[in-house]
Amino acid sequence: MRLPYTPDPPLTASTTDEEAAIVARIQARRAPRPLQPLDLALLHAPAVADGWNAFLGAVRTRTSLDAACRELAICRVAACNEAWYEWGHHAPLAAAAGVGAEAMEIVKGKVEGKVEGKVEGDKGASGSGGLAEVVSEEERRKAGLSDREWAVLRYADEMTRNVAVPDEVFAALRSVFSDKEVVEVTATVAAYNCVSRFLVALDVGERNGTGPDAGGH
Repeated sequence: MRLPYTPDPPLTASTTDEEAAIVARIQARRAPRPLQPLDLALLHAPAVADGWNAFLGAVRTRTSLDAACRELAICRVAACNEAWYEWGHHAPLAAAAGVGAEAMEIVKGKVEGKVEGKVEGDKGASGSGGLAEVVSEEERRKAGLSDREWAVLRYADEMTRNVAVPDEVFAALRSVFSDKEVVEVTATVAAYNCVSRFLVALDVGERNGTGPDAGGH
């Protein structure tokens, strides 16, 4: 990482009671796992780490989205932003939720020679260059992506690459999700764009310049 990680455990003689409580909240969310490199980076700024923990905890564990849709959204964000530390944590979760290897190749952007994480011919938010233009209906069905999963994947792709989402892509999402779920999908994609940008800017986990198939987290 471009900064030193905070100590683990991040408690010293100068740690205040408030900061200790923040660490305890983050440890509780991570349990039974230890604090992660992302936590040890964020804890340079305990108040930021606390807010981050609460927000990401809600996005990860308190929405009504099924695990496959949630992890597909996160993995497409990671692929578009080349946030391979993020990918390394969430691709296994997508697989555990039932997303197959062929579908994950589409998520990575490895479709008919397309560049990983970037769709060739990207033409911005007009709708040109989106996933539907490089992945046929037959291909996505063969990969086992349901209508809901495909809608989430296209939406995450547009939000991440172009920010503005074409009406057709939003309409496809809206046709298979409730208003609550649309907000949850949008919040998930937005949140993990935040995460990926933090990870890549500071090279948290030392995965920059590797790729989705590199070993380790």
